[in-house]
Amino acid sequence: MINKGLFTSKTGEWETPDELFNKLNSEFGFEVDVCATKENRKCDKYWTIKDDGLSKNWNKYRCWCNPPYGREIGKWIEKASLSENLVVMLIPSRTDTKWFHNYIYNKAEIRFIKGRIRFGDSVNSAPFPSMIVIFKGRS
Repeated sequence: MINKGLFTSKTGEWETPDELFNKLNSEFGFEVDVCATKENRKCDKYWTIKDDGLSKNWNKYRCWCNPPYGREIGKWIEKASLSENLVVMLIPSRTDTKWFHNYIYNKAEIRFIKGRIRFGDSVNSAPFPSMIVIFKGRS
């Protein structure tokens, strides 16, 4: 029997745990959260769904991105891979996907997260593994 919880979610938005973000931010010094809400933003400068972070110029910022984990995730990863500046992403560890092989594998630094992380104020850990992907830009 298939566990549908492994493949679906009530939301595509998963709030980055503060401890994880703070550690990465101390290493990279992020300037903008390119995909956030007012409630879950991690940087003073941030773009919401209404702002449409995909349409913004990421090249002049050191970017943090925890994108929606739905069918559109590949668009966020592609944009990050094309940035001229640093983009660090928290995404599901889906090494069997086209977006992983097209934009990440052998093109970015990958840090697999041991165990399952707990997003935001959720009671349970995520039903999937996660990874940090670091695109160092072309500049």
